[in-house]
Amino acid sequence: MNASEFARECFRSVTLYDPDVAPCEVDLSDNTNLWGTPPAAQRAILTAGPEIVARYPTPYTSDLKEKISAYVQVEASMVVTGCGSDDVLDSAIRAFGNPGDRVAIPEPSFGMIPVFARMNGLEPVFISLGRDGSLNPSAFQAADARITYLCSPNNPTGVSLRQTDIDEIISNARGPVIVDQAYAEFSERSLTELAKKHDNVLITRTMSKAFGLAGLRIGYGIGSPALVREVEKSRGPYKTNALAARAAIAALDEDLPWVARHVSEVKTNRARFITGLEKLGLDPYPTDANFVLVPVSDAKQVGGLMRTRGVAVRVFDDLAGAGGAFRITIGPWEMMDRCLISLAECIG
Repeated sequence: MNASEFARECFRSVTLYDPDVAPCEVDLSDNTNLWGTPPAAQRAILTAGPEIVARYPTPYTSDLKEKISAYVQVEASMVVTGCGSDDVLDSAIRAFGNPGDRVAIPEPSFGMIPVFARMNGLEPVFISLGRDGSLNPSAFQAADARITYLCSPNNPTGVSLRQTDIDEIISNARGPVIVDQAYAEFSERSLTELAKKHDNVLITRTMSKAFGLAGLRIGYGIGSPALVREVEKSRGPYKTNALAARAAIAALDEDLPWVARHVSEVKTNRARFITGLEKLGLDPYPTDANFVLVPVSDAKQVGGLMRTRGVAVRVFDDLAGAGGAFRITIGPWEMMDRCLISLAECIG
């Protein structure tokens, strides 16, 4: 018997996540903080005693939830943490969906959501997203999905969804609505109030982007106490490691000015970089995130040529609504200038 036959039926169409992670001098491919890690978080890791590593962390990171709740201005009972926001998203889909249920997903959007749906025995249903961030609320309602997933600013387009569309979808949803705000710090709009207003809304966020803690995998969800309790059951205890929680608490206590300073620099460099792209004759999407999506002819070939010049971007061969495209993380200007030079050489 083939060992793969032991797998659950819903796993057979799932493949391992396989990004191109070959080292590159200027890596603009993963939307992380290219200024590094904030200083207090680094100190918290370096000064941790052996007992921090030798003992289990608290089961549900109550100390970290208190700090996050103060940061997003909700009660601690409205917060659930996880091993990155991926963990929270996966746990929520598992908590709220029965096998065979549908998950409504904008297209294009975060590529792991259909994977999480299939892994949990649910069926992803894709609904086209406008380049301007417009959704079709009627199409979401017609999908008759048990779970609805939205992402604002959206990954990989960077576009913020229209508030009126989000409100209409929430009002007509027959089950939970998950709103992924991994890039909230780089936009002008937090959607946390939706979790206070609606019992069926879960907002997910992360400390991998603006906070520079991607390697520590700290994510969290915000929702009604009853909603997050179900996610916490699904997630299980001890999923946030003690060093990561210690660093995240230090960052929330002491590093907010550092975060704000680099978010501001992202916004400045983002506008400057978009101007540079337009001067090359390219037509980038509008963005509220720490990255820019830009359609590029022969994206795979051009991306390969850029790698030979020491610049890595995230390449999409055939992205819904865009075709070939690059998703390019915004970092210090020296890196962005190097990217523009490489692009000019490779598309010229």
